[in-house]
Amino acid sequence: MFNTGKELLKIANEKGLKLWEIVLENEAQVSEIDKKELRNKMKENLVVMKEASTRSLENDIKSISGLIGGDAKKVENYRKNKKTLCGDVINKAMARALSCSEVNAAMGKIVAAPTAGSCGIIPSVIFTAAEILNADEEDIINALFTAAGIGQIIAKNATISGAEGGCQAECGAASAMAAAAVVEMAGGTPEMSLHAAAIAIKNILGLVCDPIAGLVEVPCALRNASGATNALISADLALAGVKSIIPFDEVVEAMYNVGRALPVELRETALGGLAATPTGKKLMKEILK
Repeated sequence: MFNTGKELLKIANEKGLKLWEIVLENEAQVSEIDKKELRNKMKENLVVMKEASTRSLENDIKSISGLIGGDAKKVENYRKNKKTLCGDVINKAMARALSCSEVNAAMGKIVAAPTAGSCGIIPSVIFTAAEILNADEEDIINALFTAAGIGQIIAKNATISGAEGGCQAECGAASAMAAAAVVEMAGGTPEMSLHAAAIAIKNILGLVCDPIAGLVEVPCALRNASGATNALISADLALAGVKSIIPFDEVVEAMYNVGRALPVELRETALGGLAATPTGKKLMKEILK
């Protein structure tokens, strides 16, 4: 059983286990569900993630409000037909993250990982990394368990709710989960995974939650795209040997404290930030009329 990153690392180092192995074992004990069945359940999540991350790449899927839709396809076309500034990998990840967000906003089926508002980050990062690393389905399922373990720690010791902690709690947590997962997928150590998770949260520390008209669309979809790139950057930094001077658990605690300090207007109420701009207010009136 683990409740903190420090405890997770202690188990990993003492028993010589990967993070996904510890998370799977813990879940099997807590849920009293066989490991094979748990892996099958995770595979079901994987199938949904795959569909959501690809559906909008070739189809214009509009949200019910009309605020978002078609951006995933634009980025995918740009990636295929233009000389991009960020390269193929980053643009693939962004397109896939946007696809998940658009499917969500159109009332499609997604995996809230860890929330619906941040649903595009983990799938886009893990699928993109898997292509680079030639990882198979079992490797991807392992990565999802690693991500789940990091999310579990954040949820226990802080929050994954935008209403409680701002977007740093949603997209920040998702970025941390994804970063840790792909570091392990790439052969990094458990310590590297925790450093990647800490770096990812630090990069988004203080990010507010200010959805236009209270809908999980603007600026949420674009923050999924940037959250995915943040995860990949954080993973590469950790794999290169860069460490977070502030330990993961302390970063999580700081995130929670920052979230509690945010005024209510900046915590998913649509009363501040981008939602309170003249254009934001105008769009809200048009949607809600």
